[in-house]
Amino acid sequence: MEQFMGSLKMITNGNVLLYILKGAGFTIGIAFFAVVLGIVIGTVLALARNYCTKGPLNIFRYISIAYIEIFRNTPLMLWIFIGLVFFPSIEFPVKFAKFFGLSRTELAVLFKAIIALVLFTSSVIAEIVRGGLNSIAKGQFEAAYSQGFNFIQTLRLIILPQTFRNIVPTLLSQVITTIKDTSYIANIAIVELMGRTFQLIQNSKVYTGMSTQNVSDVFVLCGVACIIYFAINFTLSCIVRHMQKPKKRRVQVAAAN
Repeated sequence: MEQFMGSLKMITNGNVLLYILKGAGFTIGIAFFAVVLGIVIGTVLALARNYCTKGPLNIFRYISIAYIEIFRNTPLMLWIFIGLVFFPSIEFPVKFAKFFGLSRTELAVLFKAIIALVLFTSSVIAEIVRGGLNSIAKGQFEAAYSQGFNFIQTLRLIILPQTFRNIVPTLLSQVITTIKDTSYIANIAIVELMGRTFQLIQNSKVYTGMSTQNVSDVFVLCGVACIIYFAINFTLSCIVRHMQKPKKRRVQVAAAN
């Protein structure tokens, strides 16, 4: 009991809580960055796979198919380690690194991991967008052409707006998955929520005031991380469920005269 109370003492430490919450902030920021870029790249891949089917443009279709299938069918962890070894290192300015509270080395490693996450996420989002494109009736193109729209205008003004409206629930589900996927970065960078949790576990005796590390330290710190993940993802899940509810039709009854 004394050990458990000592472990609970950690989460009452303002510095420990702030350290964990900063990790949660990094987790949300990394996921947001990966999803936004993933939507951009994924949309381009989905369009290439669906519509680059004739003449010289067909090469883009094969490139998009290869990209999507390779990344979707291999583990994210593999690409994070490939990125760590093979992606070029960028020398970020010291001021830029300090803005995030990181060293230049930590920021460079984090950048490589984020790029790997973006590449992986974009392949998944590409298939989500492609499903949305396929849900649009072909007659939409014919109607647009009859009104004088060209192919690009039809995509930009008619097809893509409907596509993104249709895939919002599925896209939000992928955001939840991406938030959880950021925990893989903990294996190479102590930045996001799980990475900071692991670091606190390794140094828990400093905060508990005990001479040894206890199992209760792991339960308490991982429990706090679990609660934070749950709070973020459950909120998004509620949004998804709300968006998937069928809208109630308003029936207007005319009064008889």
